[in-house]
Amino acid sequence: MTGIEIGIFAVVVLLVLILVGMPIGVAMLAVSFSGVSLIRNEGVAFRMAGSVARDSLQDYLFAVVPLFVLMGLLVTVSGVGKDTFDVFQSALRRVRAGLGIATVFANAVFASITGISIASASVFSRVAVPEMVRHGYHKGFATGVVAGSSVLGMLIPPSLLMIVYAVQAEESVGRMFLAGVGPGLLLSGLFVLTIFLMSHLRPTAVFTLEADQSDLPTLTAAQTARKALPIMALMGMVLGGLYGGFLNPTEAGAAGALGALFIALLRRSLGQGRLWQILVETGQITVSVLFLVMAASFFSRMLTMSGLPAALGETLLSGPIGPWGFLVIYLLVVILLGCIIDSISIMLILLPIAIPVARAAGFDMIWFGVMTVIAVEIGLLTPPFGLSVFTIKSAINDPGLPVGTIFRGALPFVGAMVAALVILVLFPAIATWLARI
Repeated sequence: MTGIEIGIFAVVVLLVLILVGMPIGVAMLAVSFSGVSLIRNEGVAFRMAGSVARDSLQDYLFAVVPLFVLMGLLVTVSGVGKDTFDVFQSALRRVRAGLGIATVFANAVFASITGISIASASVFSRVAVPEMVRHGYHKGFATGVVAGSSVLGMLIPPSLLMIVYAVQAEESVGRMFLAGVGPGLLLSGLFVLTIFLMSHLRPTAVFTLEADQSDLPTLTAAQTARKALPIMALMGMVLGGLYGGFLNPTEAGAAGALGALFIALLRRSLGQGRLWQILVETGQITVSVLFLVMAASFFSRMLTMSGLPAALGETLLSGPIGPWGFLVIYLLVVILLGCIIDSISIMLILLPIAIPVARAAGFDMIWFGVMTVIAVEIGLLTPPFGLSVFTIKSAINDPGLPVGTIFRGALPFVGAMVAALVILVLFPAIATWLARI
C-alpha cells in the first residue's frame, strides 16, 4: 500500500476501534504505531513513540490545564454559580421568561472562570431548573436552557478546548482566549433572542402556565454586592491579568486557582475531605487530557508521514468543492462525530487532517479554531452522546424527566449555534479583531 492508502486505512480503523469501545487514547496510539510500522518499519515506530512521549508534553504551556481545571472545580463547590444565578434572577424578575434569560447570563459569567461545559451543566441543572419549574416553566424548556447555555463554558475564555486547539494548530493560547470573547457574547445574545422569541411566539413551549415571577426574591444592593463580589474579583484577577498583559495563560491559571481556593476556604466549602477529592479529580482530568494530547501528537506525525493531509488538501481545494465546500464538509463531520464522541477527542482526531487543509485554503487559523469549537460544542447537545444532556439528567435524577425531553428542549439552542456559525462565516472579524490587536 502507498502512504496515502495507509493513512486512509488508519483513520477508518481508528473510528472502528472507537465505535467498538476501545479507549480513544489507546486506539490512537495503536493505530499510529501500526501506521508508522507499515510506512517505514517497527524501529522507526518505536523511536517516534519515544520522541512523542518526550516532546509532546514538556511544554510549559501544559501547566495551564490542571490549573484551570482546579479553578473550575473549586468554584463549582464554593457555591459561586448559585450566587451568580441569584443576582441575575433578581435583576430580571420583571422580564418575560426572565429566569431563562438569567440562566444564560449566569452561565456566561460562570463560564469565564470555569472553562468546562460539564461543570456549568451540573451546577445550573441543580440551581436554575428547579426554580424555573416552580415558576411555571416546562421541564423540557428549563433543562434545554441549561444544556444550551452550558456550552458557553468551552467558548468564553478560559477554555480547555481553546487550549487543545492552540496546541494542535501552534497558535497562541492567549490569542485564542481573546478570540472567544466576541463569539461568546454573540452566542449569548442569540440564546437570549431564542428565549425571547419562544416566549412570545410559542409560549406553550416555554410555560406550563403563565409564569409568575412576582415572588422572586429581590436582592438589596448590599446582598447583590456580596454575591457578585467573589466572581467579579476572580474574573478581574484572571481575565484582567490575561488581557492586560500582566499574566500569561499559565500564570493566569495559577492566580485563578489560588483565588478560587481562597473563596472556597472563606466559604468553608472544603470540609469532609472535599479538597482531597477535588485534587484527585483534577489529576484524573489532567492525566486523561494530556494522555490524549500525547496520543494525538503521535497520530498527527503518522498522518504527516503518510502524506494524507497534503493529498487531501490538494484534492479538495483544486476540485469543484473548493475552500468553502471543505469548510462545510468539515463542520458537518465535526457535528456528526459529536453525536458519538466527546469534544476533545473529536478535535484530536480531526485537527491533524483539517489544519493543513485549512492553512492551504488560506483560512485565518484563529477564526477556524473558533468555528471548530462551536461545531464541537453542538455535539454536546445532540443525540445519542449529548454529554451535557446526560450530565443534566444525572444531576436532576428525576424519573419523570426522559432524556428525549431534554434533547427536544435543547434543539432551539442548537439552531442558535448553527446561526452563530453562519454569522461568523459572514463576519469573521467577530472572532479575530480582538485577537489581532
